[in-house]
Amino acid sequence: QVQLVESGGGLVQAGGSLRLSCAASGSIWKANVMGFYRQAPGHERELVATVTRPDIRDYAESAKGRFIISRNNNNNTVYLQMNSLRQEDTAVYYCWVRIRIATFDSREREYWGQGTQVTVSS
Repeated sequence: QVQLVESGGGLVQAGGSLRLSCAASGSIWKANVMGFYRQAPGHERELVATVTRPDIRDYAESAKGRFIISRNNNNNTVYLQMNSLRQEDTAVYYCWVRIRIATFDSREREYWGQGTQVTVSS
């Protein structure tokens, strides 16, 4: 079993910053990819940013230049530094990981966090 614990959401004014964290624990041999998605009311869940174990980063166009994703492989934690926040960034942000649970099991499994609300006011 794998648990994802998110933290760092909240209310911030436009132009401000927030930092999200997500710690993955449990039956993890290797966290191959970690990242964040978000879902705003009336919209589908969308990718925000991901980072692979060799530190290859991918960002949604809306996040480029404003958000920075990073990870700590020692404790399987992923961070999302969000700067220059806009009202349109308001959403529930979900942590997501793709992991392997053992050296002898090549299957990758995906898990989601419980979500954390980010609200950007004008």
